[in-house]
Amino acid sequence: MSSLVDYVASQGVRHVLVVTPGSVIQNKTLANFSAASGKFIAGADYQPTVITPENFRSGDVAAALRDVDELKVFVFNVQQLIRPTDKVSRKVRDTDENLGDDLYSYLKGATDLLVIADEHHIYHEKAKAFSGAIRDLKPLGLVGLTATPAQADVEKLVFQYSLGEAIADGHVKVPVIVYRTDGMKGERTQLADACHLLRQKEAAYLQYLDIRPGQTKVKPVLFVVCTSIEHATETGQILAQDGFIGSPSAILEVSSQSSDEALTALAEVESPQSPIRAIVSVNMLREGWDVKNIAVIVALRRLASQTLTEQILGRGLRLPFGSRTDVPMVDQVDLVAHDSYKQLLAQKDVLRQRLQAPPTAVDVDEQGAATTAGNLVVPDPTLPTGRAEKLAEDPVVPGQPGRGGEEAQAHAFTIRDDDSESASPGLFIVESAERRAEQPPQPQSRVKGAPQIVFPRRESRLTFAAFSLSDIPDGDAQAAGARFITEVPSFLSKDALIAAREDGDVVIKVAPQKNVEAQQALTGIDTVKADLVAAVFRQAEETAKEKNAAKRIAEAFLRGAGVSTGKEAADWGENRRMHAIKGMTALIGAAYAKRKRQMTYELAPITLPIEPVLVDGAARDAYNDGFAKHVQFKGWQRNIMPVASFDAGSTEWKLAQLFDRDDEIQWWLRIYTNGSAFIPTADGNYFPDFVALDTAGVYWVIEGKSDKNSNDADVLRKKEAAEHWARSVRDADQFGEWHYVFATESHIRDAGSWAALKIATNPE
Repeated sequence: MSSLVDYVASQGVRHVLVVTPGSVIQNKTLANFSAASGKFIAGADYQPTVITPENFRSGDVAAALRDVDELKVFVFNVQQLIRPTDKVSRKVRDTDENLGDDLYSYLKGATDLLVIADEHHIYHEKAKAFSGAIRDLKPLGLVGLTATPAQADVEKLVFQYSLGEAIADGHVKVPVIVYRTDGMKGERTQLADACHLLRQKEAAYLQYLDIRPGQTKVKPVLFVVCTSIEHATETGQILAQDGFIGSPSAILEVSSQSSDEALTALAEVESPQSPIRAIVSVNMLREGWDVKNIAVIVALRRLASQTLTEQILGRGLRLPFGSRTDVPMVDQVDLVAHDSYKQLLAQKDVLRQRLQAPPTAVDVDEQGAATTAGNLVVPDPTLPTGRAEKLAEDPVVPGQPGRGGEEAQAHAFTIRDDDSESASPGLFIVESAERRAEQPPQPQSRVKGAPQIVFPRRESRLTFAAFSLSDIPDGDAQAAGARFITEVPSFLSKDALIAAREDGDVVIKVAPQKNVEAQQALTGIDTVKADLVAAVFRQAEETAKEKNAAKRIAEAFLRGAGVSTGKEAADWGENRRMHAIKGMTALIGAAYAKRKRQMTYELAPITLPIEPVLVDGAARDAYNDGFAKHVQFKGWQRNIMPVASFDAGSTEWKLAQLFDRDDEIQWWLRIYTNGSAFIPTADGNYFPDFVALDTAGVYWVIEGKSDKNSNDADVLRKKEAAEHWARSVRDADQFGEWHYVFATESHIRDAGSWAALKIATNPE
């Protein structure tokens, strides 16, 4: 800005208006033009008369305004220039008796007026009042200065100088991203790490001054960005505590509610006499405020955009001694970003990017038509031309006539392709005449009025035995604690974003720096013990017995770590404490995983029958047709299902005939080996033949077996398992009364009734 003013003055311009967005930037700009300020920009050939809202009505200024040869630089906030309203007046719009006109009209009438808009993105044309206040002056030229131009203004850029170029050319500090990889996060940790880094910066600055005694003393400052005024107050209170900055008077909070005293202290923060060691800001110092002694930055608010990241980082880029010192701790600004360091490192190339105008070209296809995004209808390349459109217009629907005169049947089997012009495209499914003549099996459910039976199927579960902390010996706990006999250091990782010019471009690279050992919060041994006990109970029951065991284990663990509990009041570092908690958790977890395994059983309700069942159209009559193996029989009186089939005539078939005729049986159901009703045995799953429900509401599971096989070992094992199952079901008292009947050919042949069969078999 100073160079531009001096240049246009050499070309004859005598009226320059510098527009600023607020008081902070206005005061900084005035300091740049004041020879009495430490921020004065020296070296100009033309020394202007600086005109401000405070002095523009004075007689000296009026004389300068009338002097056509005097270079006049007006520094005004945009709020002071906008058009007045009925409720708000503007002094620059009021007539001045010394000037004979109002100042705004004077500026508007100056034919050589150059307007310099600092932080130009604020005066975008969409901000009508701000934009109008500047453009209504109709200046000779309007030059906007900003690091973050609005996208609509990108095409107007006349010069760009990227941050990457500034880093490569050595004009600013090197940004360094600082983070942890040990999982220790949180705002207190982040602030503590920042204060630790600040103390290291202070030592480095003093060491540099010792070898450069002629340099002006500079004290590094911490800059913290918060989300709200309340957040800033809380952060300031934390920083005032011991272990952080340590003094309330060394903390400066800057927000929209800051007092004049606070803003004065902010203006003097670069002074060696300033007591300020940390500045806590809320959205006030994102842009246009620059000091040379910001050494560490903490962004507690989320870095929501690229612009915000650049603006926050920009607060600390100025070199403390005016040029690079070759001392990394002095030439670098540390950005402490535990939560977002990965995103910041991933955005490293943002530092080198130059803004480009948005593309205006429109993609054109081979036929010369502009293409747009949307839903496209794409013909199927596998179909002849026109067939895809016909298919969409006239789809083939099963059960309805097709365009070829055929009827597509949903359950047919023969498939043919029809390429005739009159036919719909695609494949027709056509049922054969032979198939149409057959009567396929039809699905049917249980007979009307038949019940559903809840079968209690026994299921085994391999489970672990109950776990007790008493299973853990002191020796195991002591051995686990021995790993933590010394402190566990914690380090801050540092990655510098270095820039270099290569082949006419700027390349940004991540350069790992030497790790910095972090300071750790200290915890008393009593608290450590309580934390270890809490870690135990996250995996064990908190009973009186287990509480005593947990204390025993924690004390043994601490003995292994070199702590004589009850006699020592040593403090542990945070990293050691956290790793010890993980070690205790691993100890309990390993013991828990080693507990014994045992088999448990439970009864699961299985609803019978499984419906529907396919009934063959050729099923035989149960009372008029003779027995046939694996053939469906219908016409039953008490069968829950409409049909049943059997493997053996002398057992299963005879039993079904007996059940169906006996008045003591309400319902019966055939059980098949592919069903879900079974009894588990050592040999596998056992599927009995029948389930019956008698008139007393008792359930019976029945097995029929030939005489020659009734004493086979596997048959007897199944019988024993079924009898045990029946007892366990009755003992559970959840599914009603269940019994098991094992009937041989002889039992069935000699029994004339259900009652007689029960007497003969003596069921369990």
